[in-house]
Amino acid sequence: MRAQVLPLRTLAVTVFLAVAAPAHAFSDDEARRAILDLRQQVQQQNEQNQRARLQLADQMQAMQQEIMQLREQLELVSRQQPNTQPGQGGANNPPGATAADPREQAAYDGAIDQFRKGQYKEAAESLAAFVALYPNSQLAPTAKFYLGSSRYAAKDYKGAIEQLNQLVQESPDNARAPDALLVIAGSQIELNNRAGAKASLQRIVKDYPSTPAAETAKSRLQLLQ
Repeated sequence: MRAQVLPLRTLAVTVFLAVAAPAHAFSDDEARRAILDLRQQVQQQNEQNQRARLQLADQMQAMQQEIMQLREQLELVSRQQPNTQPGQGGANNPPGATAADPREQAAYDGAIDQFRKGQYKEAAESLAAFVALYPNSQLAPTAKFYLGSSRYAAKDYKGAIEQLNQLVQESPDNARAPDALLVIAGSQIELNNRAGAKASLQRIVKDYPSTPAAETAKSRLQLLQ
C-alpha cells in the first residue's frame, strides 16, 4: 500500500507563513518550535516515502519471480510433444484414433512434426488449416490444443487464449482440457491479467482435481496470492 505523502510545497508554504507572520502572532521561540516541528514532519515523511519505495521494489521483484516461474512451467506444458507416433492413437485422442482419409492424416502428422521441431509459427498455420478443413476429425481436439500451444510459444497470447478456450468449451472431457487451461493461465499472466489467471487455475483444481495439471495449478495459485 502506498504511503500518504504530504506535499513538500504545502510544508514549505506553512513554514513561510510561520516565519512571515506578524511579530505579535508568534514569539521567536514559538516560531523556532514551529519550524523544528515542520522539519521533523518533513524528515518523517521522507522516511515513510523511502520505506514505501523499498516495499514497492520488493513487491515488483517478487512479481517478476512469480512470472518467471509460471513461464518456465508453462513453456514445458505448451511445448510438450505428442506422445504418439504419426498415424497412432493415444491418450490425447480416442483409442485407436486415426483419420480415415490418408490426406487428413498426412496433414495432421505434418503439422505435429513442425511443432516437434519448434517451428511454432508454421505449426500454428498448419494446425489452423487442419482444423478448418477437418472440423469433425477425431484428431481435431488434439490439433486445437497444439494450435493454442503453438500460439503461446510464439508469444501470441491472445490467440492462444481464444483457441484454447474454444477447446475447453467444446471438449471439456478431453484429456488435454486441463493442460489447455494451464496454458490459458500462463497467457493471462503474460498479459498482466492476474484475476483471469487465478480463475483459470482455480477451475483446473475444481474441475480436474486428480490430474497433474491440478497439482501444478495449486502451486501456481500460491504464487498469485
